[in-house]
Amino acid sequence: MNFLVIGGDAAGMSAASRAKRNQPDLNVTVLEKTADVSYSACGMPYNIADPDRSIEDLVVRRAEVFRNKQGIELLTGIEATAIDPAGATVSTLSAEGQARRFSYDNLLIATGATPITPDIPGINLPGVMVLKNLAHGRAMKQFIDQWAVKNTVIIGMGYIALEMCEALRERGITVDMVKPRATFLPWMEGHLAEQVKSEVTSKGVGIYPGHAVTKIEKANGRLAVVCPELTLEADLVLVAIGVAPASDLAVAAGLQTSVDGAIAVDARQRTSEKSIYAAGDCADAFHVVTGQRTWVPLALRANRAGWAVADNVCGIDRRLAGVVGSAVFKVFDFQVARTGINEAEAREAGLEPASVVIKSRSRAHAHPGASDIWVYMVGDRGSGRLLGVQMVGHDGVAHRVHAPAVALHGHMTVEQFSQMDLAYAPPFGPTWDPMLTAANQLLKKL
Repeated sequence: MNFLVIGGDAAGMSAASRAKRNQPDLNVTVLEKTADVSYSACGMPYNIADPDRSIEDLVVRRAEVFRNKQGIELLTGIEATAIDPAGATVSTLSAEGQARRFSYDNLLIATGATPITPDIPGINLPGVMVLKNLAHGRAMKQFIDQWAVKNTVIIGMGYIALEMCEALRERGITVDMVKPRATFLPWMEGHLAEQVKSEVTSKGVGIYPGHAVTKIEKANGRLAVVCPELTLEADLVLVAIGVAPASDLAVAAGLQTSVDGAIAVDARQRTSEKSIYAAGDCADAFHVVTGQRTWVPLALRANRAGWAVADNVCGIDRRLAGVVGSAVFKVFDFQVARTGINEAEAREAGLEPASVVIKSRSRAHAHPGASDIWVYMVGDRGSGRLLGVQMVGHDGVAHRVHAPAVALHGHMTVEQFSQMDLAYAPPFGPTWDPMLTAANQLLKKL
């Protein structure tokens, strides 16, 4: 049996490796259009922050290991150009322009996501960059060193934009951030978003929401990001306004898509075509809280979905539970975490949300290192269910979000969550953990 994989990063290589472990005599071929496979894309901002670290440190497993030790036919520099479901073939083109066709019994599309770039003049100028794959990180690090970059403008204010904001400031590079929407972090509760914004501006970063970029141009030997009422000059411009599912191949092949154009899959990661699977950032998922299709392009889901595909291809019935959208990131000394949905998303799903914002402490009263934590918690008036949590603070945020994430997977009510037996010791939290305080306050509104 021929198992063909398009895409050689998280989902693709996880599937290929597990399939070979499950069934050593399986013919596994991976097509990767770049020269890089199996690397930590999430680690790029932290690597770029350190000029002494090689970007190659982010490679988890080199191509030769997959080829020589695992028996996977891993072909780099080969781009899939078309899928023919009727003929069960994939057409490809090499970097040298050589065409070739591969047949399959089962196919996995693991093409990931692509950076969104605005259609504006100057978007292709030298020094205007995106950050999604290892080649992007390699090019950015080289550019910073070669041109002794001192000033950067980041277009966008999402996860990658904020992580890169910190990375560039670590290198002594000034940063201005600009975007069209007037709200700093539109998905975050307002009080919490203000805390994050204050942290960023306290590090000398310019924040300019509500300014649409009309063009990027050369000015005085540098780059200028031009808005109707604002012009920001820089040596480097990072476009970080988000990503979109790389689902073009699937669409052209007639496969069904859903949220944001992601490839629609079932619990087994199977697409609308029986012999074709999709996993990773190009595929959708079901949201545990709403029961609806969603698109959450995050690393854990990509790896887990790759495993599920491998099992199903090898005859092991593997169905994935949905996602709750758990995410965490760091910006300077601030930790930001979320799981579940916010009020606006709850209303859109037909629920009756109530919410509360509380400020608590990360450790027991007067214990050294204690600092403020802000918690936003959402519940459903109709069922009493916990719907979502957001948290920000300097200490104790990142791992606290695991408790409500588990509660969401267990469909717990806010009252049930308020009775959870969470561990307590002064170095780690107050007697009443901030999660429990928020739940107790939210119960009053349900």
